[in-house]
Amino acid sequence: MTTEHRADPARALRLLWRAPGAGGPHRRGPKQALSIGAVVRAATGLADDGGLDGLTMRRVAERLGVTPMTLYTYVPGKAELLDLMLDTAYLRMPRAAYADAPWRARLTAVARENRELYRRHPWAAARPASRPPLGPGAMAKYEHELAAFDGLGLDDVTTDAALTFLLGFVESAVRTEARTHAAARDSALTDEQWWAAASPVLATVFDPGRYPRAARIGTAAGEAHRGAYAPEHAFAFGLERVLDGLAALVEPVRPTR
Repeated sequence: MTTEHRADPARALRLLWRAPGAGGPHRRGPKQALSIGAVVRAATGLADDGGLDGLTMRRVAERLGVTPMTLYTYVPGKAELLDLMLDTAYLRMPRAAYADAPWRARLTAVARENRELYRRHPWAAARPASRPPLGPGAMAKYEHELAAFDGLGLDDVTTDAALTFLLGFVESAVRTEARTHAAARDSALTDEQWWAAASPVLATVFDPGRYPRAARIGTAAGEAHRGAYAPEHAFAFGLERVLDGLAALVEPVRPTR
């Protein structure tokens, strides 16, 4: 009889910080070829290639050439492994030097750093923000991103909320972009090919007189972006609007130069 593994937050934290006794066999004898870092790298590669649905402890063990039971001596379960993967990805993120850049440039750098993270590791955007891994990577990321708000005159709670608002936009934009790529992959059609196939039929059933705004604006946007959705334009436009919203908080409390 087997018992379903339940995530242990305390043990996960010990693993994240590599506290003594957190994970891995600790016995006398030759140095073990496997390590927690090797497990994380193998799992990250699997998730990058096939997403979280295809990530199992058994598949990670197969990639490493060990038995699943051996793997469990390093990481107790998938939940802890996911925390380790995400924290490692955070730790390896490039971090821009803010120096004396204007606040909008600093927050733009934060947004683009996170967008690149999610593009490299799409599965990372699926992890719940309410339970971050709280490891050295997450802490370094949080500290770095909070520094982008230095000197803006916001209180601590508002600063945290503003950062959450910014990162929430990035996650939403990346998920929409990922769905667009997935649709193209699953249909084996580019957006241009899809519209080329759909347009002749649409022309016979769509009445521009009944939907004048949709006809005029949709045509203008489609011609401008060469499709119904342009990820780069959507991200740039949305980010500017997010920064405009934060300006309502920032600029009234800052001294006028």
